[in-house]
Amino acid sequence: MALSALPNLSSSFLFHLKTQKSFKPPKPITITCSSQEPKKPSKNPQRPTSRNRKRTPYGTSRRSILKKTFTQEQVKFTAGVSADPHVGIIGGGMAGLLCALSLEKRGVKSTVFDTGMHGLGGRMGTRVIDPQQLIFDHAAQFFTVSDSRFSKLVDYWLEKGLVREWQGLVGQLELGGRFVPFPSSPPRFIGVNGMRPLADSLLVQISMVNVVRPCCISKLEPFNGMWHLSENGKPRGEFDAIVIAHNGKCANRLLASSGLPLIARQMKRLGLSSIWALLAAFEHHLPMGDGNVTFQGAFIEGVDSVSWMANNSLKLLGSQGNGPHCWTFFSTAVYGKQNKVPQENIPSQTAEKVKTSMLEGVEAALGLPKGSLPRPIYSRVQLWGAALPTNTPGIPCIFDPHGRAGICGDWLLRSNLESAALSGMALANHIADYLQSDGACPEELAVGLEKEFEAIEGHDIGQFALAGVESSLKQHNEMSAFQLAT
Repeated sequence: MALSALPNLSSSFLFHLKTQKSFKPPKPITITCSSQEPKKPSKNPQRPTSRNRKRTPYGTSRRSILKKTFTQEQVKFTAGVSADPHVGIIGGGMAGLLCALSLEKRGVKSTVFDTGMHGLGGRMGTRVIDPQQLIFDHAAQFFTVSDSRFSKLVDYWLEKGLVREWQGLVGQLELGGRFVPFPSSPPRFIGVNGMRPLADSLLVQISMVNVVRPCCISKLEPFNGMWHLSENGKPRGEFDAIVIAHNGKCANRLLASSGLPLIARQMKRLGLSSIWALLAAFEHHLPMGDGNVTFQGAFIEGVDSVSWMANNSLKLLGSQGNGPHCWTFFSTAVYGKQNKVPQENIPSQTAEKVKTSMLEGVEAALGLPKGSLPRPIYSRVQLWGAALPTNTPGIPCIFDPHGRAGICGDWLLRSNLESAALSGMALANHIADYLQSDGACPEELAVGLEKEFEAIEGHDIGQFALAGVESSLKQHNEMSAFQLAT
């Protein structure tokens, strides 16, 4: 983000920020663990072999993750923080990026590690297919604003022409083709060129945030007063504090033997379900009843395989021509669970089965005769394996001051774009407060380590891709008794 170009945002842009204090000089660097003394660096470092590799007290198989999580010893850093602290952030979605920017506002540098091959943003994903010039928002579809802190960021995006209000018709589509529109209030916002540019805009003209991608951090190791991060044996840096800004099985594996049992336990409590995304382009408008589909987005009721559909072409380009029309379809959580496979390597047979089943679901939802839905000129399926939280602690972040580590993410609050931003801001301020205190009175800065989780109920697709849709659904409840519990 062009921080120098945002005079109106000042400190209130990223929480009510405190005046930066000078950091104390570091004390002798030590680390205290209840199970063993810290390792001493070798005079002749070498790559571990099967003979010289020291075995960990726990296994590395997937079956051992749960055992490791609940039996590992707590890391307790007793040394003072560095004179120029550096925070490692694992995950470059909205929460991770806002955490990095908030830390910069507090004078703390950071490095963001992200696995994205095509860019940052996590679920702020937009896919463009050349040379056909097809465009799809394949995760977050729109968002609303209810918090003044997030509103300042959205105002910046509006000023820069990156977002606009979505005026398209959105509502509920019932099996058989009955469509009921939602009220237009509260305003729904979309990225003018899709969602991904919003993530890119957060990193414009920054000076204290480094981005490393694609990178999959595979190990966290506390040593000599610092966190050492590595990717499959390749060192990725030393950090005074770390942030886990993603979830799912990768986060659980990373935390399982990290020396952070309290954080690992909270992450393990998180329940997640999967969602299939089908991107499909059609040459013309989709038919519906006696005419064509006129809505731009719809929740789908009564269909096992599909829960949401949106026309990206009309939403993003305002095209009224003959096509192509690029649609994003999302499955139900139940369908996602029934057809879950490793998302990194989807078998072609499964991909074809999911595409066929979801298109049949769209056909039924639109009330079309079987076999009459036009064949797409382009299609692709993607599995979001950790899309939907089934429970939440209802707090903005989790921070372990003894281990100098924290968690941020939308799932901690309401699982939407705004919640992700607020979570990243909150954790950054906890970390900055801790660093500026030089680790004094850590208990006062601990947050969320014992917070219980509560179940989330609601529409199948929840808040995964429809950040802020909750208000629209509640208003629709009053009009047509469409039930949504949040």
